[in-house]
Amino acid sequence: MLIKNLWPFRPKKTQKNEVTVVSSMEKVYVSVGQLVIGMYVVDLDRPWLGTPFLFQGFEIKTKAEIKALRELCQFVYIDMSRSRSRTIIAETDENDKKSVYQRTITGSSNGLPPPKKLATFEKQIIHAEKTYADTKGLVADFMQRAAKGGSIDGWLAKQAVAECVNNVLQTPDTMLWLSQLKNNNQYSAQHSLNVCVLSIVFGRHINLPDEQIKSLGLCGMLFDLGMMQVPSTVINKAGKLEEDELLLMQSHTTLGYELLKASGHMTQNTIETALSHHERLDGKGYPRQLHSSAIPIFTKMVTIVDTYDAITSNRIYQKGKTHLEATHMLNSMAGTHLDRKLVSQFIESLGVYPPGSLVIMTNGALAIVVEVNEEMKLRPKVIIIMDEEKNLVPEKVIDLSKMVTDKRGEVYTIKNIIRAEDWNIDSSKYYNKDILQKCFTLNKKGWR
Repeated sequence: MLIKNLWPFRPKKTQKNEVTVVSSMEKVYVSVGQLVIGMYVVDLDRPWLGTPFLFQGFEIKTKAEIKALRELCQFVYIDMSRSRSRTIIAETDENDKKSVYQRTITGSSNGLPPPKKLATFEKQIIHAEKTYADTKGLVADFMQRAAKGGSIDGWLAKQAVAECVNNVLQTPDTMLWLSQLKNNNQYSAQHSLNVCVLSIVFGRHINLPDEQIKSLGLCGMLFDLGMMQVPSTVINKAGKLEEDELLLMQSHTTLGYELLKASGHMTQNTIETALSHHERLDGKGYPRQLHSSAIPIFTKMVTIVDTYDAITSNRIYQKGKTHLEATHMLNSMAGTHLDRKLVSQFIESLGVYPPGSLVIMTNGALAIVVEVNEEMKLRPKVIIIMDEEKNLVPEKVIDLSKMVTDKRGEVYTIKNIIRAEDWNIDSSKYYNKDILQKCFTLNKKGWR
């Protein structure tokens, strides 16, 4: 469906399923199902390289060209001022499904709340832990293959993403929890897996159809494979990169594009995201200096997620920021680097206190967030790990929405998110299903 909300004018309806454009604009984002002879195509949702079209910009003159576009793309950009046909036939859909673009832009802000959770953290964590571990192993294998210039098995990748999607659709809390357990020695594989998981959470939040969530997750899993062909001395350099080093670093987008293009069962969205995830809305990105309207939506979404996970991760040259610090940084990049509306929706998808966050209470106690309460997002379920005097205590799950009080009679309330390193806490020991099972067992024995 044509995205009317983005037009600087109102369309005039003539007949059912027909819209006549009454004012010109440089680009209109159109589904390939709406193409007709006479339209002037100025850009695709994929690189021109590798398509049968000789020129980057042409007027559609035959049905064969429409057929070729439909086989290659989902959407294209039309210059209405150069098109002989300025009438766009609206697509019909028996299920009344919105386009990916419209769902992404409007998402939860159009009055549709995110889907309800289908399971609890306690019931889903064991299955999620296995899915996360298996997928991490697969991604690590992909990384090794990519480093040697080998192709990627797209079918296996899709199966793994489908498992991740299933877990997130049950409840996003478990996979968000697992994404917080970061190992500095396994950054590349874990980063790609986390971007996959967070992209799926993002897609679920804005009510994308399941198949589109899977497609988005695949983009997140494989977007950065080209980095495996860049020397580690360049990737991990703490200081400013020299010009030749910078060119090497930036080449990872093209390297990833070529690698995925040569792999089997790979979607065009995934290939395009690998090439374009460092493009910026203001046209100052790389490798093609695309402006906002030319950057595919899935690429914009994955770029936001990639930026967030990188900011919150420890690297040789930086300490990871907290969730709240990272969201402030994302907002500062909105409008120039990142899409403002999508940034807002991504932050909404994680909430104020995402599962796995280490928090300090107003009384000084320390806790780890376990599960978000959908009705009271500022009062999630947490595991108390230190009391108000900073003494280690037996781990217990408490539901802050129940207004549980401490030994002084004060209601437990979160004050802020903190970094484990700043408090000399080894948080990794808590990301363990045995610890979690013990916590929930104690909860049933008397803690609310």
